Amino acid sequence: MKRCMIVDGSSVIRKVASRILNGPDMIVVEAATGSDALSMCASDLPDIVVVDSRLPDMAADDLIRRIAALDPDFTPQIVICMIEFDVGIIMRARRAGAKGHLMKPFNRAQLLERFRDLELAA
Repeated sequence: MKRCMIVDGSSVIRKVASRILNGPDMIVVEAATGSDALSMCASDLPDIVVVDSRLPDMAADDLIRRIAALDPDFTPQIVICMIEFDVGIIMRARRAGAKGHLMKPFNRAQLLERFRDLELAA
C-alpha cells in the first residue's frame, strides 16, 4: 500500500486531497507546516509528497531538499502544488528534487492524473 503526505497550510486543500486519494491502495497523511512534515517523514517516509509552494514556516524547495536527504536509499516522488504558475518556483522545486507540479485549485481528475504520471515515471 502506498503512503502519501499532503503538506499544505490550508486545511481545505488537505481535506480535499485526502478525500480524493484515500482508498484501498493509498493511505494519506496530512501536515500543515514544513516542520510537521519533516517530523512525520523522519519516522515514516511516504512514497509521494505533495508540497504547497507557500508554506507558512519554510520555503518549499528547502522542505523538498530536506525530505529528499532523509534516506539516501529512497527518495519519495515529490510534487509542488501552487496557486499561480511560476516558472521560478517550478525550477527551484525541480532542482531540489520535485518530479512535477500541480496547480490549485485541482479537481479529482487532475490530481489522479498527476499521480498516474508519477507512477509511470517511477
